[in-house]
Amino acid sequence: MNTDQMLRMSFGRQALIATVLALIWAVGATATFADDTVVDTCSAGVDCEDDDLGLSLEEIELHPSPAVQQIYADDSILFDRRYRRVTAATQFFDAPNGSPTNALDSGFNFVTLTNEEGGWARTSNGKWLPGDTLSTEVATSRFAGVRLTGDTLPYPVAWLLVHVRPSITPGGPNNSDVPVLLRYTTVYLYNSVRVDDWVWYQIGYQQWVKQTQVAVIKPIERPVDVDTERWVSVDLYEQVLIAYEQDTPVFATLVSSGMSEWPTNEGLFHVYVRYPRTIMAGAYGQPDFYYLQEVPWTMYFDDDIALHGAYWHDGFGYRRSHGCVNLSITDAKLLYDWSSTEFDYSVPEDVGPAVYVYSSGIYR
Repeated sequence: MNTDQMLRMSFGRQALIATVLALIWAVGATATFADDTVVDTCSAGVDCEDDDLGLSLEEIELHPSPAVQQIYADDSILFDRRYRRVTAATQFFDAPNGSPTNALDSGFNFVTLTNEEGGWARTSNGKWLPGDTLSTEVATSRFAGVRLTGDTLPYPVAWLLVHVRPSITPGGPNNSDVPVLLRYTTVYLYNSVRVDDWVWYQIGYQQWVKQTQVAVIKPIERPVDVDTERWVSVDLYEQVLIAYEQDTPVFATLVSSGMSEWPTNEGLFHVYVRYPRTIMAGAYGQPDFYYLQEVPWTMYFDDDIALHGAYWHDGFGYRRSHGCVNLSITDAKLLYDWSSTEFDYSVPEDVGPAVYVYSSGIYR
């Protein structure tokens, strides 16, 4: 349930928006994180140009990259459908050059195609659209999260949210002499300091990035009211989802939650119904009208708010939805399969895993 615009996190992140089903879940694997308390060593009166600031090269070489298992995109589910955006108000027809059946207002509209014939396109609802109202094929995101399979991790782990050349010192300019680090790269946060009320993280030797350039994996203690063995947390501040088995975090990924106009509610919920594919539509007659065919791996947990795959954007790590929690298709399918053990289909009104939505910080 998304719109076409992107709203960055209010604390100022600027985006450069540029399989895993077969992987067996490692039940009982442990992943805990070292303390990530911010050290205010760059407050007033402290020289941030000090060469000794942060960890040494020797210390970093002991743990050069995060001890997490990268999940890779599953092409079999990314390219099993042809996704198109509807670029103008139009009507559905019962056949090519046939009779109109119903109108489709202008909005954030996407369809999946099953056939194309003579300038017409048949969509998944069995009806036809004029081909000149459709965009070229939508490129689905190849992003996927990580499995947390190690023991205690020595440092917090984060994703880079933008392509970036790190600064040599906290608060300093980008270092043009080093290669660009790509968006979605996972990094350790070796140290943290505060400059002008912003946190800067050390991600390598003499490599520092601003807090708005990363999304941090922050495992939490199991809330006392969580009553399912498998549960997920959604951190709206970091835009990070973590899946847990009992008290153990086993999977983490980036999400896109609701924008300020349509916020994702905080609280404790349960998945109450789910669908492999479903149509989502809403805001009829409004500027933010949307119509989305075959939204994949959808799990509703708060009225009409759901965890689901999003084939129409690659903006994970940033708020951009109409209230739902968007995941990549690969991650949504993985989470859908993983949550299956929480459903007892022999019990009427049985609910699925708990979903705990919260914010670890305050937007500004």
